[in-house]
Amino acid sequence: MAKKKFYAVSSGRRPGIYSTWPEAEAQVKGYGGARYKGFSSRAEAELWMDDPQWRQKNQQPIEKTVKRQSLTFEGGTEIYTDGGAINNPGPGGYGVVILENNGVLELTGGFLHTTNNRMELMACIKGIENLSSRTEPVALFSDSKYVVNGISKGWAKGWRRRGWYKSDGNPAVNSDLWKRLLDLIDGLDISFNWVKGHSGHPLNERCDQLAVQSARGTDKIVDEGYGG
Repeated sequence: MAKKKFYAVSSGRRPGIYSTWPEAEAQVKGYGGARYKGFSSRAEAELWMDDPQWRQKNQQPIEKTVKRQSLTFEGGTEIYTDGGAINNPGPGGYGVVILENNGVLELTGGFLHTTNNRMELMACIKGIENLSSRTEPVALFSDSKYVVNGISKGWAKGWRRRGWYKSDGNPAVNSDLWKRLLDLIDGLDISFNWVKGHSGHPLNERCDQLAVQSARGTDKIVDEGYGG
């Protein structure tokens, strides 16, 4: 017999707890700002409804429900990220989509003056900071080779080991954000994966959309770590 499943919808057409996915899907599919998650017991679903773990102050409205579309990763958690700055450097923003179980979380934020690379790093930082669990394996997808290679090839750890200097003796750029990222992934089972940007992948495109919206928006803050 299949294990009983309950679906908690904290934001949808009719918030509540549903015993079948078609009932829950009807509340969230195409609904802007939908938030939902599946549980094995009604008690767990009720606890989550009382205090959903994914309500964040910097969350922007979700324009559509994002379906799970993994590239190569099976199981655990997926984080999709993107970031950029208009005219680089200039006004910037980041976008994040986190997929955990049956839940989707979108995050975004904007800065008055920053760079593409800093926003790519910030997107990764914000995504990892908002994980609901650090015990599950995580696959992070970014279209920034700067970020992916910096972690996967050990460049950032080398910069840190040398006091934030590169092998050629020049200072490592964005050391404040690299330090935050390295501290966050310490002890975490995480892989960094490159995905080609603007190639039609829906979650990468969604992150880009969020980043651009924040970069062009009026609610931006100072990137205090950027000295340019």
